[in-house]
Amino acid sequence: MSIPEKEITIYDIARELNISGATVSRALMDHPSVNINTKQKVQDAAKKMGYRSNQLASNLRKKKSNIIGIIVGNLNSSFMSNVIFGVEKVLSDAGYNLIISQSLDNVTKEIAIAQAMYNNRVDGLLVSLAYSTENAEHFESFVKRGIPLVYFDRAWPHPECPSVEIDNVKAAYEITNHLIKQGCKRIAHITAFKLSSVAADRFKGYRQALEKHHIPFDESLVIPTQLTLEAGVEAAHTLLAMADRPDGVFVINDACAVSCMQELKRNGIRIPQDIAFAGFNNDTESSIIEPNLTTVDYKGYDMGTTAAQILLGRLNNTNDKNSLTNKLIQPSEIVIRASSLHKA
Repeated sequence: MSIPEKEITIYDIARELNISGATVSRALMDHPSVNINTKQKVQDAAKKMGYRSNQLASNLRKKKSNIIGIIVGNLNSSFMSNVIFGVEKVLSDAGYNLIISQSLDNVTKEIAIAQAMYNNRVDGLLVSLAYSTENAEHFESFVKRGIPLVYFDRAWPHPECPSVEIDNVKAAYEITNHLIKQGCKRIAHITAFKLSSVAADRFKGYRQALEKHHIPFDESLVIPTQLTLEAGVEAAHTLLAMADRPDGVFVINDACAVSCMQELKRNGIRIPQDIAFAGFNNDTESSIIEPNLTTVDYKGYDMGTTAAQILLGRLNNTNDKNSLTNKLIQPSEIVIRASSLHKA
């Protein structure tokens, strides 16, 4: 095994050029006290010798890293890809680099990532919470140090942390109401194991639609899952095992809805004739599965750019009154496709 080369320091460059380490340091920082010829010699030597600047030490001196962290539940959706695309565009234009981490919807992992982001001195943080997160205490260190934190999509209410969300109660009400208008009377609800604010709001909207149409709430029709592809298969078998099967299903994300539909179809269930389906997020797979999945659409790119702009405003103290609003609600709409059309 080859031995790694020694890290080149400013003192190595100084010895090579027979000048002081302080002069090398000032030359590398383009200090006006160093003449242009010396600067050029130092920069040429640094490049030739393979010198790397100590960015961490520089950041500590400046008390600024020009790095923004973003924590998301999962990266496996077109919605989240679009969010990050929007965030990256805004922050890159402003001269910031982005560190992306996913919690895999596990609160323990989310806590560890938050601590790592804090220790690495990010200038600001964007967060979409894991479905299993029941409080946001692990982000308090950012708040106490005045490090700007903005939530998006899955948010935790905090007076000092703005959020960019949709009205999840309203969207879930509307999509459940759509299933009811298609003639569904027994609507199953596939949700998260722990009711995070997003899952809780979508459950609330589901119940409100049932109440509006005087349909009794049946707890046995609420299926808590991890909301993964595998969880969708498991949920399908739960539905198949029911003596009185539902005639409609509302799942709070598309990935789980699609895998549940596929497993039901493999077991002879006709969609939507036997069971109508609706999901949430309008991910790519919703328009690929047959029949295409009815879902809730909201623009990930717009959410990402808005969250990043609010964060930049906080970093630069340039927020206007609108961006200082604690919660920004973005529009959403139902995309009706064949999976829910009982009457078709």
